[in-house]
Amino acid sequence: MLACPICSAPLNTVDNGVACPAGHRFDRARQGYLNLLPVQHKNSRDPGDNLAMVEARRDFLNAGHYAPVARRLAELAAERAPQRWVDIGCGEGYYTAQIADALPHADGYALDISKEAVKRACKRNPALTWLIASMARVPLASGSCQFLASVFSPLDWEEAKRLLSPGGGLMKVGPTSGHLMELRERLYDEVREYTDDKHLALVPDGMSLAHSETLEFTLNLAEPRDRANLLAMTPHGWRASAERRAQVIEAAEPLVVTVSMRYDYFVLQ
Repeated sequence: MLACPICSAPLNTVDNGVACPAGHRFDRARQGYLNLLPVQHKNSRDPGDNLAMVEARRDFLNAGHYAPVARRLAELAAERAPQRWVDIGCGEGYYTAQIADALPHADGYALDISKEAVKRACKRNPALTWLIASMARVPLASGSCQFLASVFSPLDWEEAKRLLSPGGGLMKVGPTSGHLMELRERLYDEVREYTDDKHLALVPDGMSLAHSETLEFTLNLAEPRDRANLLAMTPHGWRASAERRAQVIEAAEPLVVTVSMRYDYFVLQ
């Protein structure tokens, strides 16, 4: 199942790690994850989300603010009942853990390029195989997965297609154009509009959209810490001015925002 990120040969368990026939060896960290991101595949010294972003997201999600998003994702995964699944771009593992709970008998994998994220994610469910790896070079065998999840994460579509077995599918979850609109209106004088279906033009030949739905609900964020965490885990944490961010965090009244998500499921023919 695991493939060497250097030569693509199968990886087998050896002592406290894995190795391929060519002698490329990767030790398992004491936290339980495998680092399958060779230095030549890194674009920076510490790629991916930094510690502050990871902890802000972990605290916000652990507070249950996006629980309906995770619950619906888990339901959709359970309906497909895969034998093997992968969460691509798992972050700190909140959504991964929900999928794992919904698929207790399936073989689960999760990967992210951020070491800080995976170090914390693997504590959520030690039974899963947690990987530091590139989503553009996923160290798994071709055609070995029946279900992929991509939640708020960039995606290499051709790599996703390579991983799927015929009939398997990819569940892509991301914001609609109305997501966090009230927050965006507070942060910017002019809210930039965007379309939430641009990814449909990227779907490779051989894959097709089999299911699409949206989920929408309202959050009432009364605590400054929750508002600060929400900003820190989104691009608005660095796009918006410091003054506008402070106004949102320190406001006396709660921040009421709309959460609006799109679930698209693509099947490999």
